[in-house]
Amino acid sequence: MSVPTIEDLLAAGVEGRGVLVRSDLNVPLDGDTITDPGRILASAPTIAALADAGAKVVVTAHLGRPKGEPDPQFSLAPVAAKLGEVLGRNVQLAGDVVGQDALARAEGLTDGDVLLLENVRFDARETSKVDAEREALAKAFVELVGDDGAFVSDGFGVVHRKQASVYDVAKLLPHYAGYLVEKEVSVLEKLTKEPARPYAVVLGGSKVSDKLAVIEALAPKVDTLVIGGGMFYTFLAAQGLSVGNSLCEESMIDTCKDLLDRYADVIHLPQDVVVADSFSAEADSKTVPANEIPDGWMGLDIGPSSVRRFAATLTSARTVFWNGPMGVFEFAKFSEGTKGVAEAIVEATSKGAFSVVGGGDSAAAVRRLGVGGPDGEEGFSHISTGGGASLEYLEGKTLPGLEVLVDGA
Repeated sequence: MSVPTIEDLLAAGVEGRGVLVRSDLNVPLDGDTITDPGRILASAPTIAALADAGAKVVVTAHLGRPKGEPDPQFSLAPVAAKLGEVLGRNVQLAGDVVGQDALARAEGLTDGDVLLLENVRFDARETSKVDAEREALAKAFVELVGDDGAFVSDGFGVVHRKQASVYDVAKLLPHYAGYLVEKEVSVLEKLTKEPARPYAVVLGGSKVSDKLAVIEALAPKVDTLVIGGGMFYTFLAAQGLSVGNSLCEESMIDTCKDLLDRYADVIHLPQDVVVADSFSAEADSKTVPANEIPDGWMGLDIGPSSVRRFAATLTSARTVFWNGPMGVFEFAKFSEGTKGVAEAIVEATSKGAFSVVGGGDSAAAVRRLGVGGPDGEEGFSHISTGGGASLEYLEGKTLPGLEVLVDGA
């Protein structure tokens, strides 16, 4: 995909110009504490390059799912502090999205300053289905950077959304892909255009419905498709087996039967699982064969035999894409499956495989479990910041936030 890049913008000169950057700073919080700063770290290079070149940088981003109005629990204040720490420069936080405070602060910026607008989803127009409402917000963004401003799209995690700060503003300003978006697209192209074989995909997470489209898209193209996480139990039910109290999407059972019939030679399911008597870090647990889940118990992780079996396949792969944990990794007792699969992918990478971790939960898991170095980056070829966007790209869907960079104004 050929789009103008930040290097083109820097070559044209940004000193003294306002540049609006759409970043993905949607980090997990525990109160005001950021538990995984990965997206901030990934967004920093683009912002730093523009500020260092003398641009007046205005950053827009979202956090969580506020309902179109200000909500203190979703304020970007902790993000502004961490971003400033990472950049080594002061990052102002506007008290609103495009209101009086944002406008006053934007007008006061000097060359190299960075202003972070408050959570863009505090403004209901950001996600509106009405074109005119999104366009009005986009015009307000343009006011913040001026007529000679530019737009840099660097929030890969939202490029599959037709939203004001992602799509509409790109139609009003000269637009460019930031370093992160450029890298993500390059990586995903490697997964879709003649990937080295054997090609293995590992999918986890809770719902089959969330991953159905990517299963349909990838199953005919890969050599191995490993299924784990909560979604596995619907596949188990599709085989007529009891799942106890495990998560199960009843409406997807027939779909899973069909997938197992069509892709029996590709789909690999766990043979054993770690079950618990309640959904709790302290729950009683035991490992049982996947076809012997006791009544009243729920599966919260894949078992050690499954990890060994999957690892044997993954360590010999030449291309690996992983999206979704194998179990409830947040509970130490149910984290071994995810850790084991991650370690197998790291081993494959050390042997020369091209490996991509896609999705916030998977990225958080490798960092939390200490796989692939302190930040996870050392053990994998690439850790994606965009779970849903990555999946939709691999499904072959058109992503509005990328399309507009090619076909926009």
